[in-house]
Amino acid sequence: MSTTAPQLPSRAEYRHFLPIQTRWMDNDAYGHVNNVIYYAYFDTVVNEYLIRAGVLDIHGGDVIGLVVETTCRFHASLSFPDMVTAGLRVARLGNSSVRYDIAIFRNDDEQAVADGHFIHVYVDAATRRPTPIPAALRAALEHLAI
Repeated sequence: MSTTAPQLPSRAEYRHFLPIQTRWMDNDAYGHVNNVIYYAYFDTVVNEYLIRAGVLDIHGGDVIGLVVETTCRFHASLSFPDMVTAGLRVARLGNSSVRYDIAIFRNDDEQAVADGHFIHVYVDAATRRPTPIPAALRAALEHLAI
């Protein structure tokens, strides 16, 4: 059994960043940001990137990404009024799926307080069957690839 602590992700390992202000209501009874809020940060940074890149039309797009797997590892607590920066990168890009790696940084910290991933499978919006990632979306995702 190894006694070495895992290396925490650093800002330098990510390609896109989104500042997110914590809110008073994010704190739970224990005085820190509740675990479910981290998943909201993950979802927010992924979709913000795709919308700003012009490759996600949430109301009329023919292709949508469905989350099929997600994880989050917690390393330290956040509390209101901390400022969060969500870091985003693409770890794997397949024919119809992508794995996004996300890290959450507190204030100006260089090491993540949490990290995890989302896997999206892209499907036809009408049939919900997997479909190849469209060229424009693939190009935007390649920009985030490590």
